[in-house]
This record gives sequence, structure tokens and C-alpha cells, in this order.
Amino acid sequence: MSDCSVYLTFNGNCREAFDFYKSVFGGEFEYISTFDELPEKYERAPEDSDRIMHVSLRVKDDLLMGSDTFSGTPPVEIGNNFSISVTTASAEETDVFMEKMSANGAITMPAENTFWGAYFGMCRDQFGVNWMFSCAAEG
Repeated sequence: MSDCSVYLTFNGNCREAFDFYKSVFGGEFEYISTFDELPEKYERAPEDSDRIMHVSLRVKDDLLMGSDTFSGTPPVEIGNNFSISVTTASAEETDVFMEKMSANGAITMPAENTFWGAYFGMCRDQFGVNWMFSCAAEG
């Protein structure tokens, strides 16, 4: 496992929050994209175009990441507005971790190769904590 990071979720003010975090910690965004950059096959409401799909900011040796929700989804609340993101060594390791972590919980997004080049999945553990697992997509 190469790292474990916090992933924050916002109701449309992710850009504002991460601009603030950048003003505190300095540096530049390692990556930032909006839902407008989704491939055409993915539906989105026009009001979601400028919402943040993903942003990452290096904070010393760690990575702080975040995104907005889609406007039509239930709003996040304090307590369910974060995930722990784990980068794994392989798709097999991702699958093993997700299976174990979701026992008595739920897989919220089955792991699969994604358009951004990762093998990625999400689950919630039996204690209600959200987890993200990913590695570079294979083949």
C-alpha cells in the first residue's frame, strides 16, 4: 500500500474550500477538474458543470483530496462528507481490501477500470465510514 489520504466531499463549495486550504498550506493543486470534463456518455445537470469532480493538494508529505456532489444527490452532512482513500498495489489488492472492508457494510461502487486510468471502487464499512480504493488500471 503506498498511501492513505483523506477525501472530503462538498455540496458545491469544494473550490472555495480548497482555495482556502491552498492559502493556508501553500503550493498548487496537483490536479483539479470539473464535472464538465466528464466523457459525454456520463449524464450531468447543466448546473453541475463547474462543480469540482476531483481536486488534490499536497500538504507536506500527505495528499488532501476532494470533490463536490452532483446537485441532484442528497447533500452531504458533517460526518458523511469524507472518505479514506487508499492507494493499492494492484487490482487484486483493491478487490481483497474492498471485500474485507465492506463485510457487514456495503459496496457503494464496485471496483472497475475508470475513464481516468484507475481501477477504482468505493465501500462503506460496518461502522459507517466511507472508503475509496484505487490503483493504476491494468491492461
